[in-house]
Amino acid sequence: MRILLLSFEYPPETGFGGIGTYTWYQARGLVKLGHEVHVLGGATGPAPMHENGHDGVRVFRLRLGDGWMKLLRRLEKHRLWWTKNRLENGHCMHAGFRSLRARFDYDIVEMPECGAEGLRIVGRTDVPTLIKLHSPAKLIMGTYDVRRADHLLCGFVEKIAMRRVDAMTSCSRFVAQEVKKKLGLKRHIEVISNGIDLQRFDAQPQVDARDRFGIPKDRPMIFFAGRLEPRKGIHTMKDVAAAVLKKHKAAFVFAGQDLFQYAEREMKPFLAAQPLQGSVHFLGKLDLEEVGSCLRQTDVFVIPSLWENCPYACLEAMAAARAIVASDAGGLPELIRDGDNGLVVKVEDVAGFCVAIERLLEDPALRERLGRAARRAVEASYTAGKIAAKSAAFYEVAIRGGA
Repeated sequence: MRILLLSFEYPPETGFGGIGTYTWYQARGLVKLGHEVHVLGGATGPAPMHENGHDGVRVFRLRLGDGWMKLLRRLEKHRLWWTKNRLENGHCMHAGFRSLRARFDYDIVEMPECGAEGLRIVGRTDVPTLIKLHSPAKLIMGTYDVRRADHLLCGFVEKIAMRRVDAMTSCSRFVAQEVKKKLGLKRHIEVISNGIDLQRFDAQPQVDARDRFGIPKDRPMIFFAGRLEPRKGIHTMKDVAAAVLKKHKAAFVFAGQDLFQYAEREMKPFLAAQPLQGSVHFLGKLDLEEVGSCLRQTDVFVIPSLWENCPYACLEAMAAARAIVASDAGGLPELIRDGDNGLVVKVEDVAGFCVAIERLLEDPALRERLGRAARRAVEASYTAGKIAAKSAAFYEVAIRGGA
């Protein structure tokens, strides 16, 4: 098959977020199966269509700077940032798709719902289209401080494409069920998880993270990696870190972009005022090599999210054979089974997180057992090759009109 993957977010230029990371692994997994894969991605500034390639994937990027884009910038005055982003993406991806269709015939086009990349494509092309559900705005925007109008409009824009698409998949059973229930989509949604390339992950260059970031080597390390925002449950970790470090000489490490200055305004002053035995470290946004190095030197990895689908933060911690404490939000319990390959705590349960983390700090054998089980789970079910194969099989179904 010749497959086109749409994703404004695509490494390295436009980011290694969840959708970009999925597309990165998916493209390479499909190429290894013998398919021809093109990626249509975004650019950080206005740029004509240009191409580069790596690992057998042909990557095309563009970003328009036309009158329509200038008009959409006016939405910023009304604080409709998310809606503006979706409309811009839909406009640029439509132009890019038309350009590519003039040169190539595609068997199927896959796109994420988040970003509305398919807004002006689905229902207007003879190429079968498929949407992969990652984080629909209607389901997640309630955890952000945005205007209600932006929430409603953004969700509406995404839903247009979802209603017209030929086939749909989801990274988790949770999101498939939520979309049917809360968005009213009465259709089949195939559940195909995210996947990770273990060979590539294991081969990442390593640095001594403790040396680089000044993390004491004589203390167990508790690690959080993700955006420091409410949806990721960072507010829960403020109280958890204080409670755990008052009793344990451990290092609590936070890595990720502080988009809304929550760490700067709330966490740092609060924790600095506590009588702690252990230490707290804020590393900021790290690159993949640095995150991987931190993971491999971590004793306990925490995922306190309020909403998740199939997060790469969890898959990467599992691949690194770390002991994980995760909330029971969204699709996380589909990855982490309590007591089997990690520990699961109720969302925003500060006391529960403290008990679970302290249990792991005090029991190295349990940490080792859970970490090994987490790695085995990835090897069995979440490798990029297996996920690409499942996707390719479903693409064939969608092409035949059976989805």
